[in-house]
Amino acid sequence: MLQWLLRWVRNILIFFFVSTIIMVVALKYVPVYLTPLMLSRCVEQMMDGDFPTLKHEWVPLSKMSHNAPQAVMASEDNLFLQHNGFDFEQIYKARIEAMKGKRERGASTITQQTAKNVFLWHGHSWIRKGLEAYFTVLIEFIWGKERIMEVYLNSIETGNGIYGIEAVAQLHFGKSAKDLTKREAALIAATLPNPRERNSAQPTPYLIKRRGQIIDLMGKIDKFPSP
Repeated sequence: MLQWLLRWVRNILIFFFVSTIIMVVALKYVPVYLTPLMLSRCVEQMMDGDFPTLKHEWVPLSKMSHNAPQAVMASEDNLFLQHNGFDFEQIYKARIEAMKGKRERGASTITQQTAKNVFLWHGHSWIRKGLEAYFTVLIEFIWGKERIMEVYLNSIETGNGIYGIEAVAQLHFGKSAKDLTKREAALIAATLPNPRERNSAQPTPYLIKRRGQIIDLMGKIDKFPSP
């Protein structure tokens, strides 16, 4: 019985590792048109009695303004080009702040956010966090920084029912992502912690202030390589 159980567990683990590696390798080359986040938001909309809305258009990194990756790095992950998927200093700081009773803040890198958005469900369980770490390591090793940024900018939630930099650029600014100015890209980046509440088409005084901070930081961090 014990040997049967051990073989069963072994086979499950082998299947998990092989299938996830194949999936990650495939998505290095195939556009990501649909993510678990998009599906879960559609379910939430239907449960609220609304018609599901999903506005998304995939574009390669080469057809995005260079301001887009620079803005999200300045807003979300200053050390994206330097770390290997995890910013341990920020994780430590966030943990200390939480222990002191301060408001909990995220310390996830762009790589971690991409792993979560593309492969996993949203939640705070240890199982999900463990899987997020696993996929973070995989995509850093298999995809590399440019592909991670490309998928991130195409899969992030940028408004209520809006996903990716191209869709929000067209809907909120009437242009393609390749034509976004520094101010527009920074404004989109300023909404990312809560894009369903913060609207880049109708910026509040806070968003305008945050935009200025992001623009200032864009010139101080490492430059994202041009595709």
